[in-house]
Amino acid sequence: MVSITSVELNYLVFRYLHESGFTHSAFALGYEAGINKSPIDGNLVPPGALVTFVQKGLQYLELEANLSNSDADVDDDFSFLQPLDLITKDVYELRQIIKEKKENLQKERAKDKEKEKDKELDREHERERGREREKERQEKEKEREKDRERIEKDKEREREKEKEKQHEDHIDREQIRDREDKSTIKPEDNGVCGGPEPMDICVNSPSLPCEIPSSDVAILEGHTSEVFACAWSPAGSLLASGSGDSTARIWTIPDGPCSSSMQNGPPNVLVLKHFKGRTNEKSKDVTTLDWNGEGTLLATGSYDGQARIWSRDGELKSTLNKHKGPIFSLKWNKKGDCLLSGSVDKTAIVWDVKTGEWKQQFEFHSAPTLDVDWRNSNSFATCSTDNMIYVCKIGENRPIKTFSGHQGEVNAIKWDPTGSLLASCSDDSTAKIWSMKQDKYVHDLMEHAKEIYTIRWSPTGPGTNNPNQPLVLASASFDSTIKLWDVEQGILLHSLNGHSDPVYSVAFSPNGEYLASGSLDKCMHIWSIRDGKMVKTYTGGGGIFEVCWNKEGDKIAACFANNTVCVMDFRM
Repeated sequence: MVSITSVELNYLVFRYLHESGFTHSAFALGYEAGINKSPIDGNLVPPGALVTFVQKGLQYLELEANLSNSDADVDDDFSFLQPLDLITKDVYELRQIIKEKKENLQKERAKDKEKEKDKELDREHERERGREREKERQEKEKEREKDRERIEKDKEREREKEKEKQHEDHIDREQIRDREDKSTIKPEDNGVCGGPEPMDICVNSPSLPCEIPSSDVAILEGHTSEVFACAWSPAGSLLASGSGDSTARIWTIPDGPCSSSMQNGPPNVLVLKHFKGRTNEKSKDVTTLDWNGEGTLLATGSYDGQARIWSRDGELKSTLNKHKGPIFSLKWNKKGDCLLSGSVDKTAIVWDVKTGEWKQQFEFHSAPTLDVDWRNSNSFATCSTDNMIYVCKIGENRPIKTFSGHQGEVNAIKWDPTGSLLASCSDDSTAKIWSMKQDKYVHDLMEHAKEIYTIRWSPTGPGTNNPNQPLVLASASFDSTIKLWDVEQGILLHSLNGHSDPVYSVAFSPNGEYLASGSLDKCMHIWSIRDGKMVKTYTGGGGIFEVCWNKEGDKIAACFANNTVCVMDFRM
């Protein structure tokens, strides 16, 4: 008996079918099933195996015919079947297997498409967020660039003004030297530096003003750069000063004459550092400072855009950080619970002193905010290089009053003692007086020849400690003069013509009878309000940026460009 293996039989079947014209893939599948998944055990193929394969091949043809209505490729449909299924299952079962597997495949593909769609949406959202972040970054960079350009323009303007001042100073010095050559009288040195002749200092007075002797002057040294600001505490004998050396200082000035206090050694001083490192940082110049009404807290504003609150003992209480540019002005309100600051970033901010957080930011100006001043405990005014003045109120999102009329940068604003009139001064060489009762200015004061840098109201008139004296406004200009104005009639009372350089600061004595003025010509003059005459003068070692009186009115402080602060006794 001849035996034949299953492989040999399958091959013979394949050859038979192929040579008989059955070349369709269905018979190839039958052949592959016979080779790989034959249900027959052993190598011997029993009789009937050939018939079984041929029958399966015919069944595949029938299955293919039933599947021909589908859009899918027939070979793909057969790929859902296992060779063992082809041998052991009939056509109906095979169709069910293919149908179920196709449906499952479609569901899987649908799920995959949904997942891919979700992923694509996530990717698109992330790309959108990225585009928004990039847009915000570009806008912030543009804003920072604009701020840098504005600051650079401001610096360039200051440089031009300084060049103009130096040129005028040179001409004035030549004239003084010519007069000195013709004169045989020489002024006495006051112990600090040589000054011009008294006759040159006070050209509008028939009598010579009294030079403040060096024995009545205490020179406070310690700052290592220009001293820009100074202010007496309203309670006690503390004097604060702010400098370009990134520090503020609180000096304890003893009562009594300056000569006796200096004999006891230098005054006690607290150094308020505005930097953390060992070296000074120019960006942290102290530009402005102000005591609260009780004299318990000192606020400082810095070029780094931060305001800081200190105790009278020199302890840093809080750092107020929201401005994006240098702070040029800050003021306490009368209640002492809020601090107001104005910045180069065009905004003004009201701070809650108790929490150290900002209460409201006012973004009305289109250019740097130069000055701010409270009208009462919840409303205030702001002015800017955009020529505009706004009156604002805490809780309101728009100005409650708008004053327009200046044709140049508005440098300073001040409410009168009762909060009913607002004075302003500008680069347009005018000072103006405004009332909340009308939109247009009440008075337009036009006697100055150059920019007006600052203004001050006298502490006189109704509602003050000096109600029997008339209210007066003082204006100080780059034309080297100070002018005193009758604010009721809007007319000039006196023109004080004793300085030879721009006047940066003026301050009234507490009794309203005298005015102190400080100029870049290194001179501090004291004037009588009654007749406009100069009564005292002092020449220091540098230009004067600010002058101020103590609450008793017997001492005057002045801060200088030569890094010193001077305290002078005032006696008539």
